[in-house]
Amino acid sequence: MNRVFITGASSGIGAALASFYARQGAQVALAGRREAALRQVRDALPGEGHRLYVLDVRDRPALHAAAADFQAQGPVDAVIASAGISVGTLTEQLDDFAVFQAVMATNVGGTVAAFEPFIAAMKQRGRGCLVGIGSVAGVRGLPGAGAYSASKAAVRNYCESLRVELRASGVKVVTLAPGFVDTPMTAGNPYRMPFLMPADEFARRAARAIGQGVSYRVIPWQMGCVGRLLRLVPDGLYDRVAERRKRKPRLGQGRD
Repeated sequence: MNRVFITGASSGIGAALASFYARQGAQVALAGRREAALRQVRDALPGEGHRLYVLDVRDRPALHAAAADFQAQGPVDAVIASAGISVGTLTEQLDDFAVFQAVMATNVGGTVAAFEPFIAAMKQRGRGCLVGIGSVAGVRGLPGAGAYSASKAAVRNYCESLRVELRASGVKVVTLAPGFVDTPMTAGNPYRMPFLMPADEFARRAARAIGQGVSYRVIPWQMGCVGRLLRLVPDGLYDRVAERRKRKPRLGQGRD
């Protein structure tokens, strides 16, 4: 990978992937909302030619402008749509509707908006890779996390549709489904997180999957086994077990 465009690059998985690819000699475009955090990530990267774009992925024109600027410097090998919101939501809480919309617009709409300005050039070259970040949380609906679970299930299905659409073009579409990764996003989870892994280790494994052009991979593999088992559990049993699970905090709430 010589040139990589990453959204959600100010922290967590996005920042870890930026660091990994920069250490491999790639030029990296860092897109995110927090300018100070983005600058801190960029300043720590080895190499030169890295670009910084302060934007919200819900702002489609701004994202397209960033994509055009980065592509003007040379062809882009991979786009990683890592921007995401993870927060608890409850449908009975009327104020959560706006939060639900923000989660879907960022996690799903932001992925689409990140990919679309790169596809034509990638198809013309006959190569390139679009990487969507799903989650094990998208395998089944988690109580108290309806927006997040729904958004990650949507990301997986969207990327699958796109993968088939682009199959004959030479452009790869990879869906990565993280389990629990030690990032600011998971820091507020009030429940046990099995197989929790450091963000830099996730980035190393993710880059391997991206390089292989896999269609879908759960990282770590142990959570992939958990995901396959969850799909086999009958609804009645799943409901009884899941209803006792601690809930992800809603916006403005802390740990339980």
